[in-house]
Amino acid sequence: MKVLGINSSARKDGNTAILMEKVFEALNKEGIETEIIQLYNKIIEPCKACWACGGKRNCVHKKDQFQDIFEKMTQADGIILGSPVYTANISANMQALLERASVVTDMNQKENLFRHKAGAAITAARRGGALNALDAMNHFFMLQNMFIAGSTYWPMAYGQMPGDVQKDEEGLATMSNLGQNMAYLLKALEERRR
Repeated sequence: MKVLGINSSARKDGNTAILMEKVFEALNKEGIETEIIQLYNKIIEPCKACWACGGKRNCVHKKDQFQDIFEKMTQADGIILGSPVYTANISANMQALLERASVVTDMNQKENLFRHKAGAAITAARRGGALNALDAMNHFFMLQNMFIAGSTYWPMAYGQMPGDVQKDEEGLATMSNLGQNMAYLLKALEERRR
């Protein structure tokens, strides 16, 4: 089993990446493979609403890295979306990624590209807006027929400067528990498929 993490922070290895690695630690302990894609050096262009992706299982435009990321998303058993809070919401790159991915899946509904996969969203926030960001990412999972893993609290931690989230003990514990719960969900889904 494999979980793909997508970190949409503009900062490489910042607070969102630290939180994702905490989730990964718990998944790895359960024998689940993990991979992180960091969008800090990538630009995901918005959907062009051309509908050319119909019947193609992926976007047809090749000006950015969307196709490769989307392909990895469809191959993974689970997906973790991570975004820092920007203006009480997710980052622009995450918004573009999710909108484009939603159009591709909508135009290829019979393929069930994400059906019955596991998903989880995490966020790092300076103060407010974390729930808005989590909702935006979780809405993607719900619209894709996916199952969302939960934790002991909202999967968020507080911190502004790089590394600050390491001081949020409750936030880190929430991430560990999220990883354990996601591992449980993935194993239950795998057992169900047998």
